[in-house]
Amino acid sequence: MRIMGLDLGTVTCGVAVSDPTEFLASPVKTVRFESENYEQALDLLLPLIDEYKPGKLVLGLPRHMNGDVGVRGQASIAFKEMLEKETGLPVILEDERLTTVMAQRDLIFQDVSRKKRKKVVDQMAAVQILQGYLDKNKRG
Repeated sequence: MRIMGLDLGTVTCGVAVSDPTEFLASPVKTVRFESENYEQALDLLLPLIDEYKPGKLVLGLPRHMNGDVGVRGQASIAFKEMLEKETGLPVILEDERLTTVMAQRDLIFQDVSRKKRKKVVDQMAAVQILQGYLDKNKRG
């Protein structure tokens, strides 16, 4: 069964998916939507969910460094509820602190141009979120 990872922002949502063995996360795409129009984001994600047929979704939960959930975190919690209602799939919230920073560092290390980094950083953050979940929940 595949698992889909999502990194929700205010105008983009990075999407990643696991391989069928739930071992490795790979980038899929970045979905762009009107600012804070999460209904539109959901509409754009549904075809990807239909295509990859994940058994569950892992959605990044932004937290402040002290662990508190702020406005961005509340938006993710509300989006989780929308996803569950619309898809019937379980949605797991995964702490996403520093995932975008790590994604940026990985892309810089790989010598990806600034212009290209901007296009793929959300996908790579989704990979970080999903891979963190996969690593914590390895079957063995």
